[in-house]
Formats: sequence, C-alpha cells, structure tokens
Amino acid sequence: MAIGPQNQAQRRPYAHTIEQVAIDAGLRAYMLRVYNYMASGLALTGIVAAVVASTPALYTAIFGNPILMWTAILAPIGFVLFLSMRIHKMSAGAAQATFWLYAGLMGLSMASIFLVYTGASVARVFFITAGTFAAMSIYGYTTKRDLSRLGAFLFMGLIGIIIASIANIFIGSTALQFAVSVIGVLVFTGLTAYDTQKIKEMYLESDDGDSMTKKAILGALTLYLDFINLFVMLMQLLGVRRD
Repeated sequence: MAIGPQNQAQRRPYAHTIEQVAIDAGLRAYMLRVYNYMASGLALTGIVAAVVASTPALYTAIFGNPILMWTAILAPIGFVLFLSMRIHKMSAGAAQATFWLYAGLMGLSMASIFLVYTGASVARVFFITAGTFAAMSIYGYTTKRDLSRLGAFLFMGLIGIIIASIANIFIGSTALQFAVSVIGVLVFTGLTAYDTQKIKEMYLESDDGDSMTKKAILGALTLYLDFINLFVMLMQLLGVRRD
C-alpha cells in the first residue's frame, strides 16, 4: 500500500526519534569507553607511583641517577606529544599500548608525591579531585551552552601556568607557586568541562570502529591530563607534607 503525504508526515517524527535514541545510546557507550580508558590509565599511574615510592632501592636507582631522573620526568611529555600528533597514523592497538606506556611513565614521575606528602592527604586530595572532575565533566556533557568560547581563554591561562612554573624553578618563590596553583585549579577545572564537551562533539563525526577506538583513546588522554594536573595543583594547595 502506498504511503500518502499525510502518513509520511506522521512517520517523520517517529523516524527522527528512533535515530536520536540510537545516537544517544552510541554516545553513552563511546563516553563510557573514554572514561574507562582514562580511569584505567589513572589506576596504572597510581600503582606504579605507589610501588616505586614504597621501594627505596628502586626509587634511589631512578632518582639518584640524574640521567634516569630527567628521563622519568621528561619522557611522559614526549609520549603525550608523540601520541597526540601520530595517533591518526597508528593502529588502534599501537595507540592503546602507547597510552598504557605513557600512564606507567607518569607513575614514575609522580612517585615523589607519596614521599613528600602524607598518605592521608594524598587520599583526601585525590577524592576532592575526583569529585571536582566528575562535577565539571558532567556539566560539560549535559550543558547546552557552547563552551568553545572559553577555549582561547583557558589556553592562555595554561601557557601562563607553564611559563610561571618554569620561571619559579629558578626563582623559588612560595608566593608565585601559590598563585600558579590557584590559577591552575581554575584553568584545569574549566578545561575538564570544555574538553568533555569537545570529546562529546567528536563522536558525531562518522568513523569506522578503528577510528572510533583511537578517538576514545585521545579523549581519554585529554581528560587524564586534566585530572592529573588538577590533582597536582590541589596537592600543592591542600597537601600535608611529611615531617
């Protein structure tokens, strides 16, 4: 039986609803995949940092040697740049392996946190970071407001933090360090919402399964960096140092 114009008009809203439901279900699965990668990376970083910090011989071997120390500190930066620039030319498996390797190296560079600050304060700041991150990520995911206008402002703030942090290595000013930490908390809190919305929008572009996996890994890396940097800034503000 032929479908008349009136029947077609009645079918359009229904077809649109089915399509929207499919997109929403796919988007939720995609975002869950991003968060799972990010959480797994954080867990690996935490485990490596705790093991290194609790093994004096291992910690001394790494941080007692200037070459190994700077390698542990600088290698994660190299991996971030490599993964960000080359991920589109890598296979999904290679991208995952690079992400896990990066998360493990970050654990080496963050081991000193467990030695400088008390375990109770590390745990407390971690949960504060997790709560703040979750709230801002949910906001970025659910808000109808376009957060892209904040991108340039947040990027300028990030550049300012990097420059001030490098300068303070030579200056050693506690006041400057405090200011960097406060501004850093604001910047990375905003970046969490901004990046979550950007990752959500990336899903709407049509891709095959392999490309979608690499998108999820790149999104996880972005949110991982937001979480780690927010945690470090809050540790500098709220952490209790060991006697």
